[in-house]
Amino acid sequence: MLLQDPLFIVVAIAVLVVAAILLTGIGGFAKGGDFNRKHANKIMRYRIYAQAIAVVLILLFVLIRRGG
Repeated sequence: MLLQDPLFIVVAIAVLVVAAILLTGIGGFAKGGDFNRKHANKIMRYRIYAQAIAVVLILLFVLIRRGG
């Protein structure tokens, strides 16, 4: 079962982290102001890093589960 697979749980957490960072960035952009000016680029940079890690974990999960 997938919910008992530790690698699947790590992948799911990575995807949720990416979503949280993205929503924080979008919320800051929508609100504008000082927070957006100070942190927008940094937040989106973190999203890129987290997204790259999530993609690697997803690919690793698929590779391992296919018996590669």
